[in-house]
Parts: sequence; structure tokens; C-alpha cells
Amino acid sequence: MPISFSQIPAEIKVPLYWVEVDPSKAGLPVLKQPALLVGVKLTGATATAPVNIPIAIGSQAQADKAFGPGSELACMFKAFFANNTSGQVYGLPVAEPVAGVAGTGTIVVAGAPTTAGTIHLYIAGVHVPVNVGTTDTVTSIHTAIAAAVNKNINLPVTAVGTAPNVTLTSVFKGVNANEITVALNFYGSVGGEILPPGLTLTLPVGGVLASGAGVPDFALAIDAIGEQEFEYVAMPYTDATSLGIWETEYGFSDQGRWGWARQLYGHVFSAKRGTYAALLTFGGTRNSGVMSVLGFEVASLSPSYEWAAAYTGKAQRALINDPARPLQSLSLNQIRPAPLQSRFAFNELNGLALSGIAIQKTGSDNQPMLAREQTTYQRNLYGNPDDAYELVTTLATLARVLRNQRHAITSKFPRHKLANDGTRFGPGQAIITPGVAKAELIAQYRVDEFNGLVEDTRNFKKHLIVERDPNDANRLNVLYPPDLINQLRVFAVLAQFRLQYDRGVDYEITGQQVGITGRAA
Repeated sequence: MPISFSQIPAEIKVPLYWVEVDPSKAGLPVLKQPALLVGVKLTGATATAPVNIPIAIGSQAQADKAFGPGSELACMFKAFFANNTSGQVYGLPVAEPVAGVAGTGTIVVAGAPTTAGTIHLYIAGVHVPVNVGTTDTVTSIHTAIAAAVNKNINLPVTAVGTAPNVTLTSVFKGVNANEITVALNFYGSVGGEILPPGLTLTLPVGGVLASGAGVPDFALAIDAIGEQEFEYVAMPYTDATSLGIWETEYGFSDQGRWGWARQLYGHVFSAKRGTYAALLTFGGTRNSGVMSVLGFEVASLSPSYEWAAAYTGKAQRALINDPARPLQSLSLNQIRPAPLQSRFAFNELNGLALSGIAIQKTGSDNQPMLAREQTTYQRNLYGNPDDAYELVTTLATLARVLRNQRHAITSKFPRHKLANDGTRFGPGQAIITPGVAKAELIAQYRVDEFNGLVEDTRNFKKHLIVERDPNDANRLNVLYPPDLINQLRVFAVLAQFRLQYDRGVDYEITGQQVGITGRAA
């Protein structure tokens, strides 16, 4: 009986017609690749989700209910949904740091307006307008500011007005509370935002809350996700401990998601506010191919946790469509860029990318857009400069290729026997040989090449090795050498202009030959 059946017994005697269905040649890989946003939830009845357990979120209302309105994690979902409304996304709430401290800041009100107008206050980049009139006093104005802040329950702060001050306090505790900005007149006089004459407001030092302290413990959260696949993780903390534990979880070791034993793959995205010098120094301390940290200017009004979530949302949306296309020029919607005079210059952006920092710049729509999805990877195991994993697209493309290959092998050869090439077995037998396996890998590679994931099938075939293990008769060993497709990232032009071509001589260049044809002027 040459045909190998998996279910119909060989000794069946009952007539007549029996069918065994085999999907091994029909299926195509189906990739969900969900995103995971990690952040602090609020305590109390306003946040219903338990900590350290991932929960699927389909709307901002669900995020607010699960994690508490104004919480770090709820605000991350706001930024994510502004950039990605179709990707499957989960939230992983963590508890506030033990002995964590909330961030605080004070707005000092002085003087009285001589003309009616509007105070254009921005909290964490969110516009909080406060109307004032000529009859308002310092007391009534600080009360109005506090009321306007507290009216918006989705803000990450609450306010208490005690003349002449308005004290802002973050609704969550931890070091990222210091990312909450306080500013006036984002659009300036050109946008019609001017402080009413006679009124003076003094904002918190540096334009941000201060005194927030504490970093969440992610160990239990990482244990809780287990083997659940999360391809794109927004992790908004950039301290060495937090980055280290997530880099290990998604790393290449035996225990990592990119390791041979787990094969889950994935990427971690974060963001960091800082000066050019500070970000350059930070980049020199990191070296991971699975971690991408987006650097942004100190003067941006959006918190780092919203930058990280927006980056993750745009990355998921683009890389699911095509993991090999660069992310450059993708806008980060509803993220407030730094003012024009405070943005990184070209040489600074280039320096940051050379130091393992993902970079962004502001587009013509006044929204930040991704410029280069750099990872923090910069050195090999011996500390020498290396660019193997420097771009997010490299591992994203490799993951897609490996998953396609794994699907082909596990679907078509799930219960096969193994024989040497040249073995004379009957058609239909569930037998694989090194030659059959090699042909399947080449066929799948051609499909991947057609889909724009790899290139150069000829050299791939030349270097591909499939052989039986000399010490284990039941094992096939494969040296798999894909040539991953690259991206157009730099288009360099030498504009060798002339004021006038010599009309007396024509230079004709065809192939590798150069001909000179004389012609009368």
C-alpha cells in the first residue's frame, strides 16, 4: 500500500467509500501578530482589570474602564488608537511601583486680565481652555483652572486651587509621572493663542511635573504572558532594569522569544525624551536587536509613554502589511512635536541613529514622522561595531520568512518517514528525503522572493545545505542562507551640472563601449 493514510485503517473490511481529508497542501500561514501595551493602571474601582494579566482591548472606552481614565496605560491606548485602528492589541497592566511617588507641579496665577480672553493651557499635550473676563480675580482664575482640569477625567492629573496657586498631581505614581508636561499657547499668536493682557501664569519648572519616583516591577507581568504571542510591545520605561528584563524575554538566548526553543519572535518599542548629548550617552549603554528606542526632543508636549505607544501602533500597522518596507515617513498622529527652534538638526539626527537611537522629524503636517527605525544594536559579542540587527525591518522580515518556512514544513511533512536520496519508494508514501526537503525550501524561497521578502534565489540554492545528521538517523540538518531584501533609505545624487555642453563632440555611451562621433558645430 504505497499511499500513506493517517486515519483510514489498513485492515478495514466494511464497504464501500471512505474519505480521509488532508489539508497539508492547502493552507497558508495566518499571522495575527498582536500588539501589547505595558503600563501602570490606577488603583480602586475606576480600574477593573487585574494586574499582570494581558487583556484584549478594542476601544478607548474599554481601556479607560480596565485601567482607569487618565492612567498611563489608558493614555497609551489613546495614542495607539490614533495611529492604528485595525491591529489586534492587548493591554498588560502593572501595579504602581512599591513606595512610588506621584508627580506634582504648581501653576502660579498673578495679576488680573484687562481684556477678556482664553488661557490656552496644555496638560500632557491636551488642550485645556479656560475662559477669563475682566472681572475675574486671581482667586476666581485659579479656581477656574482647577475646575477645567478636573472636568477632563481623561487627563493624567488632578488639580487643587488654593489662591494664588493651582497644584497639579499625577493620577498615577512612578517616574513617568515626570513626563507629564504643562505648557501655554502651543500654536502661539499665529494660531490665535495669546495669554490675556494683564494676566501672568508661572508654570512648573521645566514645564513638567516633578518628584515622581519609582519604576514598576515587570517580572510577574512577563511570567503571566507565558507563551502567548505578542509581536509588538510598547514598553515606556527606559531604565536599565526595565529594558534589560524585556530584552532578555525577547532575546536570542534559549529562554528568549527569538531563541530556538520558543520561536515566538517579536520586537519591543520604547521612547525617550532628552537632549542630543543625553540621548547619545544613553544609546552607548544599550545593545539589543529586539529593542528600538525612539528619541525625541525635550520640548515636545507629549509624554514618552504616548510616543512609545504611537510608535508601536504605526509599526504594527505597517509591518503586518509588509515587514520589509521601511517605516520612514509614517506620521505619529496626535503626538505634539517640539517647536521648530527646538527640533533636532540633521547632524544630530544622524548622530543619534549612529548611536542606536531611532529617529523622527516633523513633517509638513506638523506631525512627527518616523525617519529611521533603528534598534539599539551596535556591537557584536566581542564589542566590535556591527550592523546585523540595526534595523527593525531586518528581524521583522526574517521572522516572516521563518514562519512561512515553518508552516510549509509542519503542514506538509507532519508525520513523515525519513530516507536517503535515491531510495525507491512508492508514490504517495509519507517519506521525506534531503532532496525533497531541499526542493521544498527552494520552492518556499521562490514564493518569498515573489512576495518581496528575499532576493537572489540562484545564490540561495548554491549555499543551501540539507543533510541527514550523522549521529541521529531521525534528524535533518539545514543550513538556511536567505538573502533578505533591503530598503531604499538613501538616494544619493551627484549633480554634475554644466553651463553648456560642448556642441562640437557627441559622446555616445552604449553598454561598456564609448564612441566619439565628430560633428560640425
